[in-house]
Amino acid sequence: MSDNTSKEQQAPAKPAESDTNPGKELYPMSNWKYDAFLWGISIVIDLFFREVHHRGSWYVPRSGPVLFIAAPHANQFVDAIILQRTLRNEAHRRVSLLIAQKSVHGFIGWGSRQVGSVPVGRAQDSAKPKPGLVYMPDPINNPNIIRGVGTNFERDAEVGGMIFLPSVKGQSGTNVDILEIVGPEEIRTKRAFKGKVSLFQLTGREDISEEGRFTNPQLNGPKPGFAGTKYKLAPRIDQSKVYQAVFDRLRSGGCVGIFPEGGSHDRTELLPLKAGVAIMALGTLAQDPDCGLTIVPVGMNYFHPHKFRSRAVVEFGQPFSVPPDLVTLYQNNERREAIAQLLDMCTMSLKSVTVSTPDYDTLMSIQAARRLYMTGKKLPLSHIVELNRKLAKGFSKFKDDPRIIDVLTRIKKYNDELRYLNVKDHQVEHARAFIPKVVLLLLWRVLKLCVLAIGVVPGLVLFAPIFLVSKVISIKKAATALAGSTVKIAGRDVMATWKILVAMALAPVVYHFYSILLAYTRCFGYAPDWLPWWVIFFASWAVCPAITFAALRFGEVGMDIAKSLRPLILCLNPSSSYSFHQIRQQRAQLADQVVATINELGPDMYDDFEKNRLIKDPAFPGGVTSLPEPASLSEPSSPVSVGTPPMITRQNTTASSRALPRNESFSNIGRVAMFPTRPPSRDRSRSSSSGGGFGSGAFPITGFTTLDSKEGFEKANSKIREAMAERGQMRRRKSHVGSDDGTEPDSSQDGSWEEIKKYT
Repeated sequence: MSDNTSKEQQAPAKPAESDTNPGKELYPMSNWKYDAFLWGISIVIDLFFREVHHRGSWYVPRSGPVLFIAAPHANQFVDAIILQRTLRNEAHRRVSLLIAQKSVHGFIGWGSRQVGSVPVGRAQDSAKPKPGLVYMPDPINNPNIIRGVGTNFERDAEVGGMIFLPSVKGQSGTNVDILEIVGPEEIRTKRAFKGKVSLFQLTGREDISEEGRFTNPQLNGPKPGFAGTKYKLAPRIDQSKVYQAVFDRLRSGGCVGIFPEGGSHDRTELLPLKAGVAIMALGTLAQDPDCGLTIVPVGMNYFHPHKFRSRAVVEFGQPFSVPPDLVTLYQNNERREAIAQLLDMCTMSLKSVTVSTPDYDTLMSIQAARRLYMTGKKLPLSHIVELNRKLAKGFSKFKDDPRIIDVLTRIKKYNDELRYLNVKDHQVEHARAFIPKVVLLLLWRVLKLCVLAIGVVPGLVLFAPIFLVSKVISIKKAATALAGSTVKIAGRDVMATWKILVAMALAPVVYHFYSILLAYTRCFGYAPDWLPWWVIFFASWAVCPAITFAALRFGEVGMDIAKSLRPLILCLNPSSSYSFHQIRQQRAQLADQVVATINELGPDMYDDFEKNRLIKDPAFPGGVTSLPEPASLSEPSSPVSVGTPPMITRQNTTASSRALPRNESFSNIGRVAMFPTRPPSRDRSRSSSSGGGFGSGAFPITGFTTLDSKEGFEKANSKIREAMAERGQMRRRKSHVGSDDGTEPDSSQDGSWEEIKKYT
């Protein structure tokens, strides 16, 4: 699911004044179909992911038109399901997502119609290889001219279409719009190809700087003997109906979601945003300036997104509105400038909710630095993502600082030694216990592993064909997607989708086969003769999924235990004790260096570093994992970090709250088991955004309103008064309808606690 186009000219013209009211929607949404489909597919998502955590859902407006921009698009169709489910459960909003036209078939197409998705044709999906080669004849003086050898542009290309270059050495090929077809072997592009890789592909020259400039301008033309490069052509795609469908949905107060990078990918950094997201926002406001459209950035943060039982964090950023001057520019045919400025705003907002690094090695080093910085402490999953983001920003700013270079070098060396010992970072600290204790712990864990194996082996055998087939097919699909993409690195962004699709299709077939086999053989002769075969068949259908689910839960615990055995065995091995002792010392020294470096550079990165740091400085007594300290009411209010509202302390609550016993006041309500965002249990296998039950996405008392300033209290009081007044009006209307004597019940106190919980 993705944005489609980068051509601002494809936006529909501004309609006449008589056409300001939305008509019949082109792609309507049925609420009951939406909810039913989402409920069914959520079961599969809960089985695939170990945890799906949400953060900042209080930023989502509860009414009015909203345009959600989500990135990075790292998990193809799974991203869409997770986003829709989180919005439905946590914000009570239904959202229509844009989906690539080529995907609207089969089960994906049927599912997209149930949730009101808008199909979009994309140029890259229509791009086809064409005969001949292309090159740039005059890269210095006329870089917009592309010449072909053995081509027929008059037949194969069209004005408004696109020309694509192939990907090279893991770097995506670029594309440009075709402005003019000069002849069968020459075209003029709307803009010139830029970048070192693209210019090398079109000229064969090596005198190109990293900025994409020729270092020898006296040499004109391509490299002598250079024949050219392969290419693809895509036709012009008319998106006017798609844009109008989005305009109508937003003008009617609905929600539209888009992945503005243009397609799924497995890179560690954000791709440049396509212009379509800006056209949708500006076009909607051009048709209806008073519709109240807001844009909400959404960060899709995964930990190993393609792996079974991985984790995800969906983070909503602070919403923003489109400045009126940009709408004026758009209406005055200065669309390019308006679109460019709005794209910059969208990019900055997405960077506030995502973790972006230049490459995979840097991402691994940043995550290792985060673990070293958190030594001896625990953070919620959402705060781990926030800490990763802060470290990534710090690396981006200080990447040339000698201290950062030294830390990253030592971290990479430390990671290499961990791979050599085949242990994880969190296992290093636990591999130093007293030998008798290690022996007893090893025996105890082996015993638990054997007991768990009793529940795992049957389900593993039953589900093994599905595991194997889904893995093989997902690997093949990843290779196919990689071959047809110019932005993917390994094609891992499609693996989770295909694992889920294959399992959904194959599991009923396998269970049906097992049920028929057991019914036909009467459980291999163990079933009594008086028991009908159909009872065995349906009982088998109920037992097989139950065995598989039990194996999933037991296997999850068993894998954690199995991974912990190797460090214990290495502790008992005399030949490895010195290595473990050495790496423990290295880790301790490296952790001290990471903490010292962060403490030195942190204040230069953030003015309020000491006040709003996620982890207290361990150098101070009592340094513990903590959220930012709330400001006193007497102090001027400071900006609250995105998605991390200050905790409500007893000193900052109202007098009426302090008059309550401590276990009944607002100060302590976040510690009650039914109110925290995350359950107190250590079992994190359930999705925190599943909703509906205690401990699974329950009500977060600190998430909605910041009560650390006078303005925060006034805002909360205003919301409470408005809600209670609305509640009273509803009660009075009901009493007029339902009572015979016309008396009005006193509704001033009715539902007040529910409204306080809702808006505080």
